[in-house]
Amino acid sequence: MGGVTGPVLRADATVLRANIAAVTARVAPAELMIVVKDDGYGLGAAWAARVAVDAGVRWIGSYDIPTAIQLRAEIGDGPRLFAWVTSTDDEIAAALHAHVDLGVGSLDYLERVIVQADASGFRARIHLKIDTGLHRNGLSAAEWDEGVRIALDAQHRGMIDLVGAWSHLAEASDAEDDAAQARFLAAVARAEELGAVLPHQHLTASAATWERPELRGTLVRVGAFCFGVRSAGGPDLPGIAPAAELLAPVTRIEGDVAVIAVGSFDGLPSTLAGRIRVGTPAGPRPLRDIGIDEMRLEAWDGAAPGDEVLLFGRGRCGEETPTTLAEAIGTVGEEILCRLTPSVHREYR
Repeated sequence: MGGVTGPVLRADATVLRANIAAVTARVAPAELMIVVKDDGYGLGAAWAARVAVDAGVRWIGSYDIPTAIQLRAEIGDGPRLFAWVTSTDDEIAAALHAHVDLGVGSLDYLERVIVQADASGFRARIHLKIDTGLHRNGLSAAEWDEGVRIALDAQHRGMIDLVGAWSHLAEASDAEDDAAQARFLAAVARAEELGAVLPHQHLTASAATWERPELRGTLVRVGAFCFGVRSAGGPDLPGIAPAAELLAPVTRIEGDVAVIAVGSFDGLPSTLAGRIRVGTPAGPRPLRDIGIDEMRLEAWDGAAPGDEVLLFGRGRCGEETPTTLAEAIGTVGEEILCRLTPSVHREYR
């Protein structure tokens, strides 16, 4: 260890590739869409997408269109990009130009996509969303037939290609998820009765994808697990490790305390004090307190300025994982990654 002057979030492409391989093997024969929302969970969406494509991933989920546009410039024309947040007309037009697949969850949005496709001359690739009970966007059962018919008419007129159906699960209970899948499959069957061909069917995100193979469609959307962040309160995942670690240097020794150059200003809440252990060259040490730009922890024999400690990582020095650190303050692991501020330098390996 040694060499950093301030907090560093170190992202490791080798670990990300290994996680992707583990997820890909787990979900086969379904295909993996790696989700890189929130700037790749704080690690950099472009970096994560490049690593994923190099690892053979053919689908990238970006959440929003502006991110998808940036990623298209980074990864080229081959991989498919999927953006599902309802967007402005200008963003829709840009997405069509960049050949971004669009998740469509309302009749209004569908009509606006068709208008933009007609005006731009670019066919839109559409995944139509059915609300399966989460009520997070999506056509209701009463709207579904109308939406499919509108999409198929626009497809016949050369404006769009209806290529998929999708939804979100609540993941509140197995029974609720089973009921949601039944509604999803019924919607897919009805769309096919109306003449749709839907090669891309996706219902599950990380947790349900991993634990409920019977819920997977032809495509699965996995974000946090690919980055090595497990579900809060859930078990460790075989073959999955945190793709990033947070390091910071010792600035001085005050008696039996090592002062570390990272604090709440960098995105670590003061409520972590007394609740986690920090990885050091001599193993884990209790975190005593967190200030604005410094934290203090129990020193070790030979501790000296310039030594590096690990706030979270893969446990090589006894540090927390992003998930266990998040659980200490009652949040989720990906939020810990995303809340780190620009004062934390990003380093890629």
